Amino acid sequence: MDLGVLQRVDVVWTSDNTEAFDRLRIQEGFSYAYAPKIMSAWVTDVPNLNGRSTPLKFRFLVAMQGALGIGANLNHWTDADFALATRMVGYYKQIRNTVQQGDLYRLFSPREGEFTANQYVAQDGRQAAVLAFLHSQQYLRPAPAVYLRGLDEQAVYQLHSIDGRLNDKMETASGSYLMHHGIRFRLEGDYDSTLLILERLP
Repeated sequence: MDLGVLQRVDVVWTSDNTEAFDRLRIQEGFSYAYAPKIMSAWVTDVPNLNGRSTPLKFRFLVAMQGALGIGANLNHWTDADFALATRMVGYYKQIRNTVQQGDLYRLFSPREGEFTANQYVAQDGRQAAVLAFLHSQQYLRPAPAVYLRGLDEQAVYQLHSIDGRLNDKMETASGSYLMHHGIRFRLEGDYDSTLLILERLP
């Protein structure tokens, strides 16, 4: 794509490679030049380009960092797949404006290790979303602490983990705590992933 075509279209095709693990690096590079709202990001079938089969949740969370689309053969989906997809689309609708219009903080790059984390903060600061991905785990090493950015240090945030993967069972935390003490996600095995949604309390 180029800047000229963006005068005429709302989204662009990021890459023919829709393999979720590869896309972490592709989408990071894309985000240095273009906004997430124009990045078409699809959930597609597995095995994919590299013969790799990543979990459906992992594929959804990767694609939820842009303009989410589904390009899979739904005739092959199970009832459990449809139930998961329904939940993930619901979560995406909650954070879509934050991801597409907010500020992006690249907390851990897929180019630098097994762990990737990106944070999005809404323009008005009322919501933040953290998406985290683990490629593979060795020796039971835990995922590193994640220090959030772009929050109001004086504010209190309500935390909603979509799958209970926060190590500390916190319902609320201050912006100061989240940025200076950090949080840890309980990610294990291969191709694990999670989403944390934060809402600033009045």
